[in-house]
Amino acid sequence: MIDYIRDPAAIYARSFEIIRAEADLSHIPASAHAIAIRVIHACGMVEAASDLVITPDFLGAAQGALAGRKPVFVDVEMTRHGIIRRQLPAGVEIICTLNDPRAREIGLARQITRSAAAMEMWREQLGGSIVVIGNAPTALFRLMEMIDEGAPRPAAVVGFPVGFVGAAESKAALIANPRGIPFATVKGRKGGSAMASSVINALTGDMP
Repeated sequence: MIDYIRDPAAIYARSFEIIRAEADLSHIPASAHAIAIRVIHACGMVEAASDLVITPDFLGAAQGALAGRKPVFVDVEMTRHGIIRRQLPAGVEIICTLNDPRAREIGLARQITRSAAAMEMWREQLGGSIVVIGNAPTALFRLMEMIDEGAPRPAAVVGFPVGFVGAAESKAALIANPRGIPFATVKGRKGGSAMASSVINALTGDMP
């Protein structure tokens, strides 16, 4: 028999011990350390800690939105499925409009990505919500454009688009001008749905 840890609780506990021992979280607000640990746990890269940027007001803003039963908007289904729904307060919706037929129509008409087009259907409920972007840089760019155009402001933004075209640039734009909105993000090309959804799971589950 192969010798390895089998107990789920022991695996989690040991994982978080390793992260605390190896990760430098000194640049991250103390209130957000548990979020950072969850993100590192999701990607398996302690070195990602140096690229995490979490504003001091993010935790309070995001938890306030959840307590107020505001929706959580996500860019792709992978991000939606990564959020542990049973941990969310009753009445909180996770909304993904990527597969709405209108998103395809808007995308074709405007010659933009479906991810960016899908966000047009968020506008009326955007105020006070949490926006979680775990895949598409164009979604994060479009969110900032919409706010500049006068769309209601979300309470908090989780910006973790991933990839080689636009990912680093969209997150740099968010960091440079967050438009008064608390946010959590990771600089550079890294990101993804697992990292993005782990931020919400950190807010709603037992803090490591």
